[in-house]
Amino acid sequence: MSVLENYPINEISVGQSATFSKTLTQADVILFAACSGDVNPVHLDKDYAATTPFGEPIGHGMWTGALVSAAIAMRLPGPGSVYRSQSLNFKYPVKPGDTVTVTLTVSEIKEKIKLVTLECEAHNQDGKLIAKGVAEVIAPAQKQHLTIGALPDISIG
Repeated sequence: MSVLENYPINEISVGQSATFSKTLTQADVILFAACSGDVNPVHLDKDYAATTPFGEPIGHGMWTGALVSAAIAMRLPGPGSVYRSQSLNFKYPVKPGDTVTVTLTVSEIKEKIKLVTLECEAHNQDGKLIAKGVAEVIAPAQKQHLTIGALPDISIG
């Protein structure tokens, strides 16, 4: 099992960055639709999606947003952080098979209230900008080392 380690407020500095990557699968699209309730046919219906400007099914924009959340929770600041706000502008669609890498970069720290501002960018495997925004996170006060548990098997259909 892997161990997660966070960055408490006293270990965070302006310019510090971290990344998190994931490849969007068709199963991810189906699970995200089921969890969110967003069953727009542009995500789930190949024939319908072919009639759109995208020409094929695309992933949910907020799937990319969820990767920002994962990057915060898993990388910077990591466990114990509180995700306070997010602005996110979507620039390009994500399609099943695309690998998205989120990069978080610390742009401001308000140490007294433990508030960290993170510039957020998401790029696909070709380096194309998918989304860009800013997040505010309350950083943890204490260092933590936590064991990552295994997810249960999930089957679709």
